[in-house]
Amino acid sequence: MLIRFEASNFRSILEPVELSMVAVDSARQEARELPNIGASLLHVAAIFGPNASGKSNVVAALGWVRDAVRTSLRLWDDNVPIEPFAFGDGPERPSEFTVEAEIHGVRFEYVLEVDRQAVHYEGLFHYPEKKRRRIFEREGSELKLQRGLGSLSGTRELLTSRTLALSIARRFEEPLVSDFATDLLRIQTLGLLDRRGLPAASRQPTARLFASEAEPDQVQESLFDVGPTTHSVDPNERAEALALLRIADLGIDDVLVANDPEARRPTRRVQLKHRTTRGSIPLDFAAESAGTQTWFRLIGPVLAALREGSLLLFDELDASLHPALSQQLIALFQSRDTNPLDAQLIFTTHDTSLLNHLNRDEVWLTEKTEDGATRLGALAEFAGERVRTSVNLERAYLQGRFGALPDTDRTDLLRALGLIA
Repeated sequence: MLIRFEASNFRSILEPVELSMVAVDSARQEARELPNIGASLLHVAAIFGPNASGKSNVVAALGWVRDAVRTSLRLWDDNVPIEPFAFGDGPERPSEFTVEAEIHGVRFEYVLEVDRQAVHYEGLFHYPEKKRRRIFEREGSELKLQRGLGSLSGTRELLTSRTLALSIARRFEEPLVSDFATDLLRIQTLGLLDRRGLPAASRQPTARLFASEAEPDQVQESLFDVGPTTHSVDPNERAEALALLRIADLGIDDVLVANDPEARRPTRRVQLKHRTTRGSIPLDFAAESAGTQTWFRLIGPVLAALREGSLLLFDELDASLHPALSQQLIALFQSRDTNPLDAQLIFTTHDTSLLNHLNRDEVWLTEKTEDGATRLGALAEFAGERVRTSVNLERAYLQGRFGALPDTDRTDLLRALGLIA
């Protein structure tokens, strides 16, 4: 489980921002007590704030760390693809990230400092018996290993100024490293765009849960992974996916995935079968509403997270989704019945009605400072004062008591339109 994440000098984030999953109200059933960590952790965190305040960049920063560990060994030959804060001294400063997670009851901490030219610092630590111990630590190209981890010595031979030690060390199957790296790489993202401006690929596309043969799809490529592979559908997983699809009350009975006979190239075609007075009728996925498409796409990643106990990052949860469906999704992660393996959901949203379904320690707020940088704060301790559990969060937020609201002053617009002097 994620304990906390910190980032600085990334996109709109300049000074360090920290998102913590440590529960303030630890006695609640929704919080998972971890005696070895000395804290209770939450399964849900929601980030609210006005447009352009940097909500998406908070979750994108954690997604960037995951992608860095996955690709630095293969793709970072010429430069480090970091996006520092564009103004002031941002381009000259390194970007820094810290990820703390609980794995098998042990706390791990990963620290990274990079700029576009090189990795300046990187360290992986763990806390057996609550004492901090180094697994590996590197400054520049100098790498230090914990005594007894000779199996990782081959990391030095592949290490370059622009390669993460974690990207290399995870391949040597040392549990202290591979367990943490696996947990990090299981993080999934929904709603975020990659560097090309395209939706980030899903590790568990929903369509695969209904397709007996998962070949690359040429038309609806975002519904499938890229690259040929064989895949056998697990009947239980298919049933779970169909049940989650039906919970949205979209009138859908089943899903068909088959070759498109009219396509010039091999193409997988997805159709959703709808209940009608004339029986069950299939409809092409492209013809479905935006809300139905969004709900369908999230089923695979959600079920994968719940099945693995992993983290799901969802940017703009409310986009194209009815508030009732957003509430259903949040409830899946909050309930121990549907989330026994402690999967976590971190999402951004504008939907203030969701505040009625969140506890005060599950809510975070972003604002933009005068220099255009993102500031992130915990609602539970807004302005240094504890927010009472009895407060109606939605009403208080809309009244502006917590800030993080858009400035709706129309004076400049009215003046430009010639309506006022």
